[in-house]
Amino acid sequence: MPAAAVILFSGLYISYQVQKERVIEDTLQSNHVFASKLASAANHFLISAMQQLEYSASIISKDINNTELFQAETHRLLQQTDSFNSVVINKLGVLEAASPASLNILNKTVNSPHSKQAFELQHPLVSRPYTSLANNLMVIISYPLFDQTGKYYGYIGGSLYLEQQSILNALLKQHSYDGGAYFYVVADNKTLLYHPESQRIGEQVLNNPVIERVLQGEDGFTRVLNSQGVSMLAGFSPVKLANWGIVAQRSEAATLATLDTFQGLVLKRMLPIVLITFVLIGVLAHFIAKPLRLLADSANLSTNQKNVAHLKGIKSWYFESQQLKYAMLEGIHVLQSQMGQLRQDALTDPLTGAHNRRGLNVLLENLMDKHIPFAVLEIDIDFFKRVNDTFGHDTGDEVLKTLTHIIQSLSRKHDIVARTGGEEFLLVLPNENSDSAFVIAERLRNQVATTLMAKVGYINVSIGIATWPQHSDDIDQVYKCADKALYHAKETGRNKCVIAS
Repeated sequence: MPAAAVILFSGLYISYQVQKERVIEDTLQSNHVFASKLASAANHFLISAMQQLEYSASIISKDINNTELFQAETHRLLQQTDSFNSVVINKLGVLEAASPASLNILNKTVNSPHSKQAFELQHPLVSRPYTSLANNLMVIISYPLFDQTGKYYGYIGGSLYLEQQSILNALLKQHSYDGGAYFYVVADNKTLLYHPESQRIGEQVLNNPVIERVLQGEDGFTRVLNSQGVSMLAGFSPVKLANWGIVAQRSEAATLATLDTFQGLVLKRMLPIVLITFVLIGVLAHFIAKPLRLLADSANLSTNQKNVAHLKGIKSWYFESQQLKYAMLEGIHVLQSQMGQLRQDALTDPLTGAHNRRGLNVLLENLMDKHIPFAVLEIDIDFFKRVNDTFGHDTGDEVLKTLTHIIQSLSRKHDIVARTGGEEFLLVLPNENSDSAFVIAERLRNQVATTLMAKVGYINVSIGIATWPQHSDDIDQVYKCADKALYHAKETGRNKCVIAS
């Protein structure tokens, strides 16, 4: 009887440890995927904000001495985007324009670290957090101003408040994370830019190895003790444009709480059976132990289909083991659903639904492993910046979606459509050579040129063509060949297809 008890409880303990390690590993990977997704969204926001400031700078530079134009342009920025308050500061540090006017800071002199850095470097910047003239903790996104002769005048900047409601806060809060998990954003000087506990915004966090790693540009996940000494499961990813870091984490205790509860319920339900088993140990020991042993062997909640099929095939002939089996299968189903969604998010472009660079690389590695030749069509929209500048980024996004639909409608089942940059797309054609790929590229180019885009009208694309392994058996070199062909198409008039030499 003691031996039977030891075997029974040892089996439960082993199954718990296997599940525990699996849950911890999956949580680490989930947090990393979430942090990467947030970092991508933040980086996209900063790029968009910088483009807006660049456009305003180009307008101001045409009449650099017109202070009314300064005020009109800062007001237009506020009305157009509602992303940030905007200012114009000359190289002496004097605020010459600001919107909204309620800031009451016109003609005041700014002596912030960011202003000094902007005056010195004279190129686009995202500042470290600092306290403004109005005593607000903020970061500044700035773009330099030059007159028509190229003489430096100052900069136009957009402020993002960290302790108040702002577009940055709104963007981050849209990506809420539940289940006891949370995330925070840290600047390169280790100051918190965003934290679910708002009173911690502006706090400098020292001696945190995750923050050290993400600010060095690392992208990954790890176990770590946070500043309060709590064991956390952290995923992290850098926002490279601003040298920020995003960390998504969940306490190890909260992660394992459900598993502990589940294991407790299993033990509670099994106690009556255990007592009966001890009475009938000589007769029923083998039959009771067998399904438990098989379930313990399959208790790693692996998403591998063979393991799932094995778990389903286990014959649990009494109630408790059957309930355990159903609970494990339900756990696997939930895990598969969550991992499938995270995997989909990690491999696709959120705007167009096409593959992103990561998803493209996975599919190309599969083709190359099978030695299937393919052609690469590098597609770029001609003068796309004019679309964004003239009609706005929302209209530009609709153009990108429409172009994606056109490419997909002309693609075959096994062709690969990916968005690799702002207005850059790749169409991969398995088992096609340069000549056949050129025919397909021309068909695509003509289809785009004759498709009416809402608000914009008609657009054109230029296409560069290269093939693997004809141009190179190194995929990076194939990309470069296609890129050179695309550049040649742009340089020789645009709206054409060019095969790499």
